[in-house]
Amino acid sequence: MLFNSIGYALFLPIVFLLYWHLAAKSLKAQNLLLLLAGYFFYGCWDTRFLLLLLFSTGLGYFTGLKIGLAARPSARKAWLLASVCINLGLLGFFKYYNFFVENFVALLRHAGYVGSARTLHIILPVGISFYTFHGLSYVFDIYRGKIKPTTSFINYAVFMGFFPLLIAGPIERAAHLLPQVEKPRRFDRGMTSDGLRQILWGLMKKMVIAEGCAIYVNTAFEPGWHHSGSTLLAGIVLFAFQIYGDFSGYSDIAIGTGKLLGFDLLRNFNFPFFSANMTEFWRRWHISLSGWFRDYLFTPLAIRLRNWGKGSVLFALFVTFTICGLWHGANWTCIIFGVLHGLALMVEFLTQKGRKKIARHIPHPVYKGLGILFTFSYTCLAFVFFRAENTAQALGYISHLFSRSLFSSPLPISYRLLLVIVLCVTLEWTEREYEYPIAGLALRWPRLARWGFYYALIATIFLIGPKPQSFIYFQF
Repeated sequence: MLFNSIGYALFLPIVFLLYWHLAAKSLKAQNLLLLLAGYFFYGCWDTRFLLLLLFSTGLGYFTGLKIGLAARPSARKAWLLASVCINLGLLGFFKYYNFFVENFVALLRHAGYVGSARTLHIILPVGISFYTFHGLSYVFDIYRGKIKPTTSFINYAVFMGFFPLLIAGPIERAAHLLPQVEKPRRFDRGMTSDGLRQILWGLMKKMVIAEGCAIYVNTAFEPGWHHSGSTLLAGIVLFAFQIYGDFSGYSDIAIGTGKLLGFDLLRNFNFPFFSANMTEFWRRWHISLSGWFRDYLFTPLAIRLRNWGKGSVLFALFVTFTICGLWHGANWTCIIFGVLHGLALMVEFLTQKGRKKIARHIPHPVYKGLGILFTFSYTCLAFVFFRAENTAQALGYISHLFSRSLFSSPLPISYRLLLVIVLCVTLEWTEREYEYPIAGLALRWPRLARWGFYYALIATIFLIGPKPQSFIYFQF
């Protein structure tokens, strides 16, 4: 069931009405309804993996209780390791088994041994990377003493199976979401209106910008390199807007849906294309994932290796972003994508003093503008590996990009798509102090102008938006 489908347009109002009318007076009834809605929503993808979700939920609940009750530090650590190993083992089997087997056999062949790869026809459970990290945050936070284990399996199951987050995040922390599950919620008209606005903005980014860009991007990435370097350049720029519109659009719909149900979910994007360096970019792009890796991998690793001096930070950055790339997909293109970002952050860490000295001699708007331009350009080049099917295609794309035809005329781009992108970027820049661009309209614009703009967005979605497609991050 896609967020941008007729099915979801029927599902959400039904859940909303039942939630705030039939179940409004009972927290237990609300949570039970959310649990049933979450499992129905997930079952619409593949009912076979409901048992996997239930097992992962039971694992986190049981080990969380054991960690909380254990008196000895060694016992607490043992239960934590058991939970982490089983969770990562399941994720590794479903997502990475074939990748590691194929590459191990290829390595043996390179060394002179003859062998064949015994791969399995494994179906990747949708959302497993996201709800696995939800569960890991729970046991980590209990182990660190940030939260106490919940004694209600229903409440924990709602945290794990909350349908707006279940497929592609944001990756919530137990310390942030679970207390909201456990306390009574009251209908808030202002929060509901805000949620509807954010859903509308998310649908516009997904159905108009992302899907509109996808048509051109698919053409640019066609095998054979029939297109000019200028077309390939336009292709990677539009892919940046495609994946941003696709994933941030999903996040807006998820967060807006949470608001309809009385939940404050983690912000996942903060206008990342206005970042002046790669460090800032990762504080604004997929915030819930970068924050998860920072708190549960980078910081503990850097602290453990603090005797290495600067080397501890450099090594932790490299490891973190290599794993971050692998998290995105079981292929070398995603790993290279992560490594490229890790290397950029390592360079920025080593040159931060020099960059500060240079900044003193350049007007701030110029320095920031150049930083934004460089960061966006580097991000687009890294996205080539993210979009390509294999490393050969990515390297071929880049080599054909930097050819003489780079300065020729590209394939024409829909003027309506360009107009919408310009409108989106302009709104995001002028309204960047808000959570999402049109959040401030309710505070400043007259009602007639405000509703006229909403109807214009709806009309744009129906008139310009292509046929609904799946979200890119569903494959992770």
